[in-house]
Amino acid sequence: MPTAIIADDEEHLADYLATQLARAWPELRVLAIAHSGPEAAAAIAEHRPDVAFLDIRMPGATGLEVAQQLGATQPRPHVVFVTAYDEYAVAAFDAGAADYLLKPVDAERLARTVARLQDALQARAPAPDLGALLAQLAQRATAAQPHLRWIRASRRSRDGEVTEQIPVADVLYIQADDKYTCVVTRQGEALIRVALSDLAVQLDPQDFQQIHRSVIVNMNAVAGTRRDLAGKLYVRIRDHARELPVARQYVNLFRQM
Repeated sequence: MPTAIIADDEEHLADYLATQLARAWPELRVLAIAHSGPEAAAAIAEHRPDVAFLDIRMPGATGLEVAQQLGATQPRPHVVFVTAYDEYAVAAFDAGAADYLLKPVDAERLARTVARLQDALQARAPAPDLGALLAQLAQRATAAQPHLRWIRASRRSRDGEVTEQIPVADVLYIQADDKYTCVVTRQGEALIRVALSDLAVQLDPQDFQQIHRSVIVNMNAVAGTRRDLAGKLYVRIRDHARELPVARQYVNLFRQM
């Protein structure tokens, strides 16, 4: 029985793809649904699926970065990129090394992808090495998406709501907050109407890392870490009273602290 994992940081889209796959490929068993790059990598390592459906833009690590890590995985799963960004998809498809699905997933397009995967699995064809393709796509993604330098946000004051440009270097951490995303600096908190997942791919990964499903932290602002009696890891932010919990899949970011 063929197996798969699905990785998409938007839960409703991951669930929708799982539902569509159940209709198009009833024999396929979806072993796990991941909502970040590190979760996807862990699910692939644990379950060794035949197929990995990877959203290109995910927090923690992109689908491209997760696929890049599969070089040493044996057997290597067949990769299908799921993306809302056509410029990546067309290049992947033209190269012939990987398949892709555009969001929202079309039933007819999914049926063609399923047919290709079924043929490959039936023939016991090894999954192609995506190294060259991934390097090309990653280079294009970096060139097309310069890192954010400023965040336009709203802040409440005694004079009402004030809109300001916050230098990214001044940000301590960013946290998803109901319908908004909260940007925290030493001067206070400001709200933006940008999803945390969309913001994550625009920030420089050298400085900003996801440490929780709902939190991105400026690593330059990290003063240290603390473990409670249950072994839960917390990050201490310099010049800030609050500690931030670290989800298990991101603990490795702080092993040297």
